[in-house]
Amino acid sequence: MPDILSQNQLGCYQMNLTNPNDIWRSQSVLQSTISLFGAQVAFILFSSRLLYYILRPFNQPLIVFQIIVGFMMNKETGGKVLPYLDLFPLESLVSGETISYIGLILYVFLIGLDMNIDTILKARKKATSIAVAGVIIPMVIGACLYEILLLISSHPEWGYHHLMPEKKPPTAYLFWSLILSVTGFPILAHILADLKLLYTGLGKVALTVAMIIDFYNWVMFSLLIPFCIHGYDVAIYSVLSNIIFVHICYFGLRPHLAKLIMRKTVKDDWDNIHLFYVVIGAFACALITDILGIHPIVGALVYGIMIPRGKFATLLVNKLEDFAGDYLVPWFFFSCGVRLKFSDVFQDQGWVALVGIVILSCIPKILSTVVTTFFFGMSASDGVTLGLLMNTKGILSLIMLNIGMDKKILSPGSFTILSVANLAMTVMVPLIINAIYKPRKRFAQNKLRTIQNLKVDADLRILACVHNTRHAMGMVNLLEAFNAVKVSQLHAFSLQLIELTGNTTSLLAAHIELPNPNPNHELPGSQALTQTESHLEMENIANVFRSYVEENNDNNKTTVETLVAVSSYSTIHEDIHNLAQEKQATFILLPFHKHSTIEGVMELTNTAYKDINQNVVGDAPCSLAIFVDRGLGSLLKIKLRVVVLFIGGPDDREALAVAWRMSKHKGIQLSMVRIFLSGEANELDPSASFSESRGLLTGNVDNEKQKELDDEYVSSFRLKAVNNEDSISYSEKEVHSGDDITLVLNELDTIGYDLYIVGQGSGQNYIVLSDLLKWTECPELGVIGDIVASNSFASSSSLLVVQQYGFGGTVFGTTTQQHPSEVASKAVFVKVE
Repeated sequence: MPDILSQNQLGCYQMNLTNPNDIWRSQSVLQSTISLFGAQVAFILFSSRLLYYILRPFNQPLIVFQIIVGFMMNKETGGKVLPYLDLFPLESLVSGETISYIGLILYVFLIGLDMNIDTILKARKKATSIAVAGVIIPMVIGACLYEILLLISSHPEWGYHHLMPEKKPPTAYLFWSLILSVTGFPILAHILADLKLLYTGLGKVALTVAMIIDFYNWVMFSLLIPFCIHGYDVAIYSVLSNIIFVHICYFGLRPHLAKLIMRKTVKDDWDNIHLFYVVIGAFACALITDILGIHPIVGALVYGIMIPRGKFATLLVNKLEDFAGDYLVPWFFFSCGVRLKFSDVFQDQGWVALVGIVILSCIPKILSTVVTTFFFGMSASDGVTLGLLMNTKGILSLIMLNIGMDKKILSPGSFTILSVANLAMTVMVPLIINAIYKPRKRFAQNKLRTIQNLKVDADLRILACVHNTRHAMGMVNLLEAFNAVKVSQLHAFSLQLIELTGNTTSLLAAHIELPNPNPNHELPGSQALTQTESHLEMENIANVFRSYVEENNDNNKTTVETLVAVSSYSTIHEDIHNLAQEKQATFILLPFHKHSTIEGVMELTNTAYKDINQNVVGDAPCSLAIFVDRGLGSLLKIKLRVVVLFIGGPDDREALAVAWRMSKHKGIQLSMVRIFLSGEANELDPSASFSESRGLLTGNVDNEKQKELDDEYVSSFRLKAVNNEDSISYSEKEVHSGDDITLVLNELDTIGYDLYIVGQGSGQNYIVLSDLLKWTECPELGVIGDIVASNSFASSSSLLVVQQYGFGGTVFGTTTQQHPSEVASKAVFVKVE
């Protein structure tokens, strides 16, 4: 076995010197090391990600599988049966581990870039108190656990003598204390995002507490590790010299570096050579701290914190994140798995110590949070849950373990026990939290949240989803049209959707814990350059909605709450569903995945936005609409001409209900056009029977019943609205084929309406519509919506495509149909996270 597995074994290998000289004596790197390292990285990435996707339902972080793959490469585990171990010869482990430390320096540099000191310093008392207790109490208990291990290993007759460290037991106390006090903030943020707990009160507290603990852990690592690896006399000088180095960097170099970065960022003058010089600074700082007696990663962390937040920091993260985090650092986690030696643990009764230490290691964090949260009025169950979340470990604990192993402070048995304890705690967090914490909320079927069923004087609660400032400005103009009924309040929730990446976790923590910004506060130009692009986008979106409230709140009838959802785009629709349930939204507004250019052409913004919309539409907890914005004007400045197209079905009735509510605004002129399908166009499609479509109440509703509901609702609209309001008109059109539908739409477009409102079309089981749906580019818009939104239609009008909750819904791809008996008259249980 290679010497990285144990300090008790020596590995030897033969090396052919193909490049002998006085300076560099080794094999040809290009012929031996680089190609082999590339193959090893490919194998590690493939194996770990294969396990990750197979076990994806268990919400485990990727680091777990990278360590497991390393353990599988351990010759103790599979060396005698796994032929692919030849891919990892003895000599390659040393070079691979060396290269992984280069990635480790870059990775910690990125952690420093992402560390938000302002959020930590301004955190509320509750989060800070829980964090302090979450560090001190585990440190004390960690030392006690080591004392227990020391006691049982000192008695050979008990069978635990092989767990005794070879030397330096006093410093081992400190190692055990520090390792058990660690909480991995980036790992926890991704676990919370996967479990959809970021937006619960507990999730917000957990994220901020974890960030504070993570900062404290790095500080203690920098100050205390020198005392573990050096004598006291050397360590005190090492710590003092590094403190001086940090002050020189932060107060001496940082202002000049900030000016240089700001000047070049304004000019957009960064190229790869200049970025390379900046990255070399991380290795220079790492070298300095290494010379001064502290681990090199401390220098990289300090250098990352020293770089000002802003566009440049975002540029660095985008350039380095994939290279460091996805290709180099996995080798480090892999090597941690390779080092595990269960043969030393399972001698005699060693497995009893392993199980006992793993169980006892989970207690310190839980105990500290339960005690602290009690004084802040949190329930014991929330305290236990928060403690479980704080047990999440990350890269810092693994670095400490490797230092202890390399310096022979920890024996192979102690290293394995602590590594397994860290791994087990991280694995258990998502499993236990996913099983016990997620609450469920009951929604009765007779309280369907739709605009059609909403009483006139009832409050309207709208969740408006946006990705950028352009979307926010369009949504504000649309919200003004909804704010038409003066006897009811409009509660709008602005939800910015951000993709979860490595550099958005602290941004989220800052947003959810810091108080709301001053309404009159504006970022000056120089300060704005030190903010990340995402933070600036958040500020701009918040300002758009804040201005809307100030302009429309004469009678205190309008409220807006700004929210942020940070999650993977593949699962962010679950966050939208959960927030809609939590805020009891009646209506969800989604932005279209294309935007209108100056020439009036619809241009793709982001394909991921389309997938998000389709996922939200597929299982929305209330009625929703997709908004295609072609420059909809503000009702504060102009009057809008709105047309609602009505063919029939629940979505069209919901669209008419939306238009009916908007028509009460004095600045809106509404036209309703009812389209009758006649002749061949009126033939039903037996393969798309309405009674088999998705929805909650469609079991026994047939096409004739739908027509009766349509006639009843249209008659009510004509009686109560058209006959009493001069600003509302009604007309009918008859079509006999699909071509006639396009002709009717072209005829209407010549009038020049500002906004089309149409139903998505669920339940319209006509052959002509089914045939047209097969050719749609955007099926989430339905047939009519897709035609109006297409560039070939060449319209300058905005579009709102409505889907009604309960009946509506579109199946994209293959899904399991729901049997009517499963959604009968019982209450529906909806998961709220």
